[in-house]
Amino acid sequence: MHPEPYSVTDAARALRAGETTSAELVESAISMADRHDAALGVYLTRFDDQARRWARRADDELARGLDKGPLHGIPIAVKDVIAVADGPTTAQSLVHDPDWGAGRDAPVVARLRRAGAVITGKTTTMEFGCGIPDAAKPFPVPRNPWDPNRWAGGSSSGTANGVAAGLFPAGLGSDAAGSIRMPAAFCGITGLMPTFGLVPRSGCVPLGYTVGRVGPMARTARDCAALLAVIAGEHPADPDSAGTRFHPVPPATDDLTGLRVGVVRAEHFPAGSDPGLAGAFDQAVGVLAAAGASVEEVTLPYWREAITVTMVSAYCEGLAYHRGDLSERWDDYFAASRGLLARGALISGADYVQAQRVRKVAQVAIARLFERVDVVACPTAAIGAPALDQLANEAGHQDDEGSFGMIRTPYWNALGNPVLAVPIGPGAAGLPLSMQLAGPAFGDATILRAGEAYQLRTGWHRDLPPAFRTEVVR
Repeated sequence: MHPEPYSVTDAARALRAGETTSAELVESAISMADRHDAALGVYLTRFDDQARRWARRADDELARGLDKGPLHGIPIAVKDVIAVADGPTTAQSLVHDPDWGAGRDAPVVARLRRAGAVITGKTTTMEFGCGIPDAAKPFPVPRNPWDPNRWAGGSSSGTANGVAAGLFPAGLGSDAAGSIRMPAAFCGITGLMPTFGLVPRSGCVPLGYTVGRVGPMARTARDCAALLAVIAGEHPADPDSAGTRFHPVPPATDDLTGLRVGVVRAEHFPAGSDPGLAGAFDQAVGVLAAAGASVEEVTLPYWREAITVTMVSAYCEGLAYHRGDLSERWDDYFAASRGLLARGALISGADYVQAQRVRKVAQVAIARLFERVDVVACPTAAIGAPALDQLANEAGHQDDEGSFGMIRTPYWNALGNPVLAVPIGPGAAGLPLSMQLAGPAFGDATILRAGEAYQLRTGWHRDLPPAFRTEVVR
């Protein structure tokens, strides 16, 4: 076995056993970033000095017997659409006001700090959380640690490739159409899109007001649960914040006896799918069954309609936020992101209202499905990470008919359900493949329990990209 970087859970145990310190964890994270950030495009801003101070404080608190929980002293990175008091929030854009959120932590970041987490920096994203990389703009291009010629996925790119390469054990992302789950899938890590409203989005640059979420990305489902337990809960500054707290996942078990899993194959294996996907997915479902879950095949209701609702909502709501800047600073936007945002101008108010009506119909239908099953399992994407030079069409815009047509995440954004992406092994080209585990509204603990049971019986979440198998964040 090659060495592994610490997971959040491993690091928390090691801290309390005296095997490491928060200062050592942070210095390792800084050293890894020094060696690999330039090649991978993980960070937009690093908070090395601040992180060192917070790590020393965490070590002092732990030495005095003040234990704030499993994130105390753990290095965690934050996607650069979420405000952090230590530096600017750029949304990886020349357009965004550099003073937006200046000097303030978003509620999710403030909650991480209260739990003792050490914020290492702001990670790369796609501009305003949409589109594809644009090498013509003065920002890093996030690359996949499994193959630097391939994309890390978006838009929570830097959090995903940073966790995958071992630069930090966990981080925050955001997801309006797959921006947590897609990069988690392409980089071979675990990512959770929580139930809509469970985690406050105040202090996060908006893309889709009714479809976007903030959530954790880490090596394991257990790690995602640890972050969710801290960042979830009602917040008065968030108009969509639900009055519900997340209750931590029970102690680890690989026993899923009594869990009902609905398996989705329809629409998830299109022409051009990775030749290894069907086998990897069937094996993953077999692991759930071997853990005691009952399995039946199901079909997702209103599949194409729900995807359309997600995209119509994101385009219109994105345009509402960007309309003035698009008209005045068109050329400052990335080509792909301005093209996506401008699509909102082609959608009428009647179309938007109709989309919201369809959303309600689809939500009722999916709730009925979850009366039959507890968890829905389906592929996250039909392919592994695409090459960077295959993302754009001839006009430089996102190629919706190519690689993006293979991603199976947007359906769930319209509905509000929680979805966990977990790695299920390599595809034909040796790149990670992934499975989504979706649950009913506020069924976050159920899907995390299922994901943890799967990971206790498999080892794909522990695998490192070949170039990083000799390095350890310890």
